[in-house]
Amino acid sequence: MRLNSIAVRMIATSVAWTLLVLPLAGWLIYALFRDDVQGNFDNNLVKLVDGITLDSLATAAAEPVEPPNRYEPLFEVEGSGFYWQITPVDLPQAKRLTSKSLGEGRIELPFEHNVPPDRIGKHWMQSTGPNGKPIRVVEVVTSLGFQADTPRYSVVVSGPYDWIEGVERDFRARLFVALALAALGLLAATLVQIRFGLAPLRRVERGLAAIRSGDARELKGDLPAEIEPLQLELNALLRSNDEIIERARTQVGNLAHALKTPLAVITNEARDQPAEFGAKVVEQAKIMRDQVNNYLDRARLTARASVIGRATPVLPVAEGLARALERINREKGVTITCEGPRELRFQGERQDFEEMLGNLMDNACTWCRARVVVRAESLPQSARASAKRLVVTVEDDGAGLSPEQRAKIGKRGMRLDESKPGSGLGLSIVADFATSYRGSMELEASPLGGLLVRLELPAV
Repeated sequence: MRLNSIAVRMIATSVAWTLLVLPLAGWLIYALFRDDVQGNFDNNLVKLVDGITLDSLATAAAEPVEPPNRYEPLFEVEGSGFYWQITPVDLPQAKRLTSKSLGEGRIELPFEHNVPPDRIGKHWMQSTGPNGKPIRVVEVVTSLGFQADTPRYSVVVSGPYDWIEGVERDFRARLFVALALAALGLLAATLVQIRFGLAPLRRVERGLAAIRSGDARELKGDLPAEIEPLQLELNALLRSNDEIIERARTQVGNLAHALKTPLAVITNEARDQPAEFGAKVVEQAKIMRDQVNNYLDRARLTARASVIGRATPVLPVAEGLARALERINREKGVTITCEGPRELRFQGERQDFEEMLGNLMDNACTWCRARVVVRAESLPQSARASAKRLVVTVEDDGAGLSPEQRAKIGKRGMRLDESKPGSGLGLSIVADFATSYRGSMELEASPLGGLLVRLELPAV
């Protein structure tokens, strides 16, 4: 997947959303759980301190009584973190009562630290127990027998705060694992959704590739409702393109017939005129006929090159031409070698490819000593390339050409050796064909000693 693909954009959006939402949801869930645990813990301490206050201070005796342990069994376990302590406020010499779990230790009083009460009159404070562990303390300051003229006492109950931290820590770890699994599940579901949702686009891609390669004439198959209009419009465009090309071919043929007859009449009439005038007219008529043929040929070639879905196998065509040219040049003993992958195909008309490659191989056979090599290969497709390309090279072991000669020989009608048969149009025709197919032709020196012609063309 490329960075600018729809799939990458959807995955990036899903990842960004997951990384934003899940942490916020996790923080909110953890905060609610922490508040709930803290609230339950504090409510339990409030119940304990209220019960102990009633049991020890709601008495007619002159001093508090030790409450029975009917609330929390851990009050009997030394160092458990659950402690109670009853301390006189107005009578420092009075007796201080403590739970068995507190032993000889002492709990700091919120009253001594001037901690203000909450809305129900309880004083809260974080402190440290006799064993050095953190505890949460709740305090009630009230009078003995709940009378205004009696001495006041501080009733304190504490619970182990590390228990709260342990519960929160365990929940935090489980929550992290759950959210991580949820994130992985969401990403996996996104990948499945992308593959399932974009599957029709892959079918469209394969269908278009089949059209370009000539294996199909239109985009077929059942596609989703969102893509079906694209399928209909594309098939209509392909049919319209075929109709336009066919009309262009017909018009080119009609134009050729319409012009050839008047030019033939002009030429015949000019031959009956005085020598100088008639010769001039014949000369110009011949130039006109050549120009008309040239541009008509180009128009026909352009029309063929614009047709989608034409594909020609490269190596079979080269091998067929090689067999024919070896028979023609049997007396010279020319050997033609064809190399390249058999699956390589030229995107265009077979007759145009045979025209280009035949001209190049015929020239090579004419100028070689005994050997001609034809190679075909596919060019690596870059990320910016819109279509695949192939390269066909034809080289011989002849005398070769200098850079100046290679610059001249590509011009229409230019021949370097008049002793050899030909019109000098072969390479020019090949160059016109290559240009019409958005390709190119280059002349280079061959490692065999002769000329190397490099032809770059569109591939399927």
